[in-house]
Amino acid sequence: MMTSITATTAPLLHARGVTKSFGQTEALRGVDLDIYPGEAVAVMGPSGSGKSTLLHCLSGVITPDSGTVTFDGTVISDLREQDRSRLRLTDFGFVFQFGQLLPDLTALDNVTIPLLLAGVKRSKALAKARHWLDRFGLSDHTGKLPGEMSGGQAQRVAIARALVAEPRLLFADEPTGSLDSLAAENVLTAMLEQVREIGTTLVIITHDPRTASYTDREVIVRDGKLSAASESRIGGNA
Repeated sequence: MMTSITATTAPLLHARGVTKSFGQTEALRGVDLDIYPGEAVAVMGPSGSGKSTLLHCLSGVITPDSGTVTFDGTVISDLREQDRSRLRLTDFGFVFQFGQLLPDLTALDNVTIPLLLAGVKRSKALAKARHWLDRFGLSDHTGKLPGEMSGGQAQRVAIARALVAEPRLLFADEPTGSLDSLAAENVLTAMLEQVREIGTTLVIITHDPRTASYTDREVIVRDGKLSAASESRIGGNA
């Protein structure tokens, strides 16, 4: 469980007045949100509510039409795409619903990629990738291709890839949405155990209340705005 947030704790990620439209569709309509260091936050909402667009704005994948997103004092919504890409490589990790592993690469090579892109020597990158696969119970699967593993195993490889550089903030978009209930629980438990151990802050998009119940708090997105029903469980059952 994360340590309790005090009144003097500064948010790691700070969004104010964030709007985003696609054509005539308003995906986000003035979102304010603070994410604090070390916490796990579930962003919930029905399909089309704007929760994935919010994640993309928070992570710098897209820029808002108005408003600001600030990460550790840097207004990332004002950065050039080149600088936002560098930030995503050095400080952010990403996990997606279907993993998006490269199908022609082994589990070991998939996990090694972020380190190689960051300039780590291949020998060190391979050693660290093996270490992270072992942390997820996958030491016997390093040479397997994604298609040779179960869905749960492949998703744990994807999470190991997202965490191998020990990012400060992990964004997970429906990371267990394609798995059966048992595999989903195993993957979610493993992910939360590892992010808490290394102190990574987690923002997870989910429509599943059971998944959200593992986090420190929930925020609800409806019609492009945060709902007043957003709930905190800091110090609760996470």
